[in-house]
Amino acid sequence: MEIKEAQKIVDEWIKSVGVRYFNELTNMAMLTEEVGEVARIIARRYGEQSEKDSDKGKELGDELADVLFVLICLANQTGVDLENALKKNLEKKTLRDSSRHKSNEKLK
Repeated sequence: MEIKEAQKIVDEWIKSVGVRYFNELTNMAMLTEEVGEVARIIARRYGEQSEKDSDKGKELGDELADVLFVLICLANQTGVDLENALKKNLEKKTLRDSSRHKSNEKLK
């Protein structure tokens, strides 16, 4: 699925199932909450914290999809074409970081 298609699918879902978009501030708070859920799984499964029984059934992929869903909602309601924005962002990073990471001794 292309990013443009994902934005369209989310928009159609919001309008048919979700009724309407939550406002931008609510979606920003929801995005923060979803990122926190991803952080919790990463800290417990890949970090040094022990995993609680209540966290064991949670799937990282599902939580990452929740983050992506809310991020797409924010893009849709603010008129951002994520596909175009990502392309521009990668071009910026390539110009800025073309030799920086390769010369970083910490990454070798």
